[in-house]
Amino acid sequence: MKTFEWTVIGTDIGPLFLAATGEGLVSVVFHASPAVRDRAVGQLTGRLGAEPLEDATSRLAEPIRQLQAYFAGTLHDFALPLDWSLSAGFNRQVLRELLAGVEYGTVVGYGDLAARVGQPGAAQAVGAAMGSNPLPVVVPCHRVVETDGGLGGFGGGLETKRQLLALEGVLPQPLF
Repeated sequence: MKTFEWTVIGTDIGPLFLAATGEGLVSVVFHASPAVRDRAVGQLTGRLGAEPLEDATSRLAEPIRQLQAYFAGTLHDFALPLDWSLSAGFNRQVLRELLAGVEYGTVVGYGDLAARVGQPGAAQAVGAAMGSNPLPVVVPCHRVVETDGGLGGFGGGLETKRQLLALEGVLPQPLF
């Protein structure tokens, strides 16, 4: 029987749900309250056809270590095996380009990212791809912004996006 390991860790942006298969990190979910966590476990069980293993962290030890270092400001590039099975087609293509081509401390416009994957008119589709990202923070959808300088949307909420961009030095740290 296929399995996935999951846990919840505390971070500067609130609790994060993490899940990993034998292939690698498969899911990161913001604001992991008990209800959000339970919903994530249920969805992954169905989508992956795998049995959940709570707090069995052998597969999660390195993702946890790297996320803690990221939030401490000492890690700028994640080096983790990723399980892309929750993403496909155009969305996966865009997310892989984002991961490979938009470095820590930089941002890219939705339209610019669309052009990078050969679809210059697909800015809205890039937005949808960001919304479908199963691996936020690690696959840095928070670095995608509107061309006019607006933050754009964010599945974790705009305050979370602001905090991540401030951590990376793109935005000033809030005064309070």
